[in-house]
Parts: sequence; structure tokens; C-alpha cells
Amino acid sequence: MKGERKTAPVIRFKGFSDAWEQRKLEELATFSKGNSYTKNDLIDNGKPIILYGRLYTRYQTVIEAVDTFAKEKFNSVISEGNEVLVPASGETSEEISRASVIGKSGVVLGGDLNIIKPNESIDSIFLALTISNGGQKKELSKRAQGKSVVHLHNSDLKQVNLLYPKLEEQQKIGIFFKQLDDTIALHQRKLDSLKLMKKGFLQQMFPGKGEKVPRLRFADFPDEWEQCIVSDFTDKTYGGGTPKTNIPEYWTGEIPWIQSSDLIKDDFFNVAPKKHITEDAIRNSSTKLVPSNSITVVTRVGVGKLAFMPFEYATSQDFLSLSNLKVSLIFGVYSLYNMLQKELNNIQGTSIKGITKSDLLEKSITIPVEVEEQKKIGFLFKQLDDIILFHKNKLNQFQALKKAYLQNMFI
Repeated sequence: MKGERKTAPVIRFKGFSDAWEQRKLEELATFSKGNSYTKNDLIDNGKPIILYGRLYTRYQTVIEAVDTFAKEKFNSVISEGNEVLVPASGETSEEISRASVIGKSGVVLGGDLNIIKPNESIDSIFLALTISNGGQKKELSKRAQGKSVVHLHNSDLKQVNLLYPKLEEQQKIGIFFKQLDDTIALHQRKLDSLKLMKKGFLQQMFPGKGEKVPRLRFADFPDEWEQCIVSDFTDKTYGGGTPKTNIPEYWTGEIPWIQSSDLIKDDFFNVAPKKHITEDAIRNSSTKLVPSNSITVVTRVGVGKLAFMPFEYATSQDFLSLSNLKVSLIFGVYSLYNMLQKELNNIQGTSIKGITKSDLLEKSITIPVEVEEQKKIGFLFKQLDDIILFHKNKLNQFQALKKAYLQNMFI
């Protein structure tokens, strides 16, 4: 019935059917506060320490590795292991209700940390998860006090209405999410490692400033690379424009019209246009129909993004497209990307950073003389990006899966 209190979550492990109990958290745990360490106390080596900001910048349900250190002070609060940490202050009431388990003993617990030590009937990981994701999150957000900085006290935590099952079910829930978090962390580490590898290859496989050959190169290509400018890449360039938005008929066609937000940073081959226009829209505006197999580069909003376009398209005025390319297509993408990353810090702008189309075409760029070397370089980076995209998609899938389970395994 509408308004009836739920006594069990939507998804449960097999063999558990009892209604969840409800009690005030103060009946199920003891409470304390961390000591007043701040970022100014951090040193390179010393006693491992957790400050409250760690729960925002690097949130984990279970903190097992600590890489910040301080010199231990008199009367420091030291973890025994399996305490639940909740920040005592934060920027918004919505974000302050988050909790982590400190999984190891001997760690200094800094200031602005509420420390909860549950009794034997409550599993620490379950408690951290339900504070961060269950009905308790909304309850604590309402209790948070303050405007520019909000505060949450142990007195607020004590009044939380904790809904919980028997300890065995709590432990199964905790283990399940711990394993899911470990899988997510594995994919994140793999993704970070691949991105770092790509960055290294870009630095090594393209000549640096004043160099004529890269430091890392495929065998059997001895010739020096040649210096040219971006305009040498192409026989024809295209600008863009925006058809009148007050003429709806212009926006009912089948010609893809892209804007900067359609391009994904560091993803050069998966543009999904959201808008399409008619041939009349092209005839009656400054946008152009760009041939397939062109490279389009953002020159204003989102400057530095670019994409290979395997189909005909039109763009907004924020783009310059290079067509009828004189270099290997995939190599051209990565060569332009590498050049733009180096140039980004030099691009001048006021509220919006940008680069003029004439300046872009005059940018210096170095390319291999042999097309075969261009193809091999392009193929290597395309393969690497395909692997990066695979792990990125996997990571997104697991994060979405975790979100769905969190919504359905707690009350």
C-alpha cells in the first residue's frame, strides 16, 4: 500500500527473507572524533594518516592503503581497524553523507572526522554502504547544518534510524560490494596505465621541438621526418556555420550537423551527431557539406578536440575541417592531436580559449616522408585507443551495475 514502510530491499541474497530491523544508530555503536591534524601537518614519511578530504577526493568504501603521512602528535587518535569514518564538514549537504571503513589498524585519524565503532551485530562495510547510499543518506543530508560549509556531528549520526538485516546478510552484502569495488579499481588502474602508455608513446614516437626523427621508431625507416605546416596536409578546408534555428524545416533533414559537444575528448572515431539538417539549410547558411574521410578540428569552444569523420557532415562555426588529405588518414588524426596538445598552453583567449583557422593552418608539424611509416604509427595508436575504449566501457558498465545494486539492495 502507498505510504507503507518498506521492511526489506528489492534485491536480496537467496536464503534471506526476514524483515530488516530498525534501531537508532546510537544503540548499535560508539562514537568519537579524530584529532586536529590538517594538510599543513603532512610530510613525506612518518605515521600514516587519513584526513577528512580523502573521503571526497579519493572516496573508497574500504580504505586499505594510505599514502599520506604526518609526525604523530600527543593524544593522536589511532585506528584499531574496521571503524567507519564520516566527514564532519563538507561543501554541500548532499555530499557530506558518505562513509568509509578504515580497513587497517595503526592509522592516525585526523580532524573533522566522525568515527563510528559498530558493535558485534553490525558489519562495518554494510554500515558504511548504507550511510552513503541508503535512506540514511537523505536523513543525514537533512540534518547537515551550515551554508557555505555544512557540518555533521556525532550527535546527528547517533539519531540515524538504521535499517539492517541479520549479521550474516550484512556480511554478504559487504563482501559483494567489496568484490565489485575491487573489479572497478582493477579496470580503473588498467585504464590509467593505458592512458599513461599512450602519453609516453606520443612523446617518444613524434619528434620533439627542433628534432627531425623520433626517439622511438619502427625498424627500416631511416629517413628524417620533414617539416611542414598543417595546410600541407590537405587540398581543401571547410568552415562551418549554424542554420537559422527559427526555421524548424532546416532541422528535419538527414545531413549530420555537429557541434563541439558531440565530440568526446580523446575519442577520435566515435562521433554521434545529435542534430541533422537539410540541403536547404546548407544553401541558406554559412555551414558547408564536408566530404567523408575528413578530419574536423574544434577551434573555439572545446578547442583541441578533433575527430575523423567517415561520412559526409556539416559543422557549426567552431570547426575547421581538413579534406582530401595528403597524409595517411589515421596518422593525420594523431599527428594533429599531438601538435594541438603541445600548442594548447600557448593559445590565447579571454572567456573562451580559441585558435583562428588561419593560425591553425600555419602551425608547424613534422611528418614521416614514407606513407608506410605514417600508416604503422596510425595503426599502433588506433589499436591502443581501441583497447582504452574497451576498458573505459567496461568501467562504465561496472559503475552503472554498482549504482543499480546500491539502489536496490538497501532500504
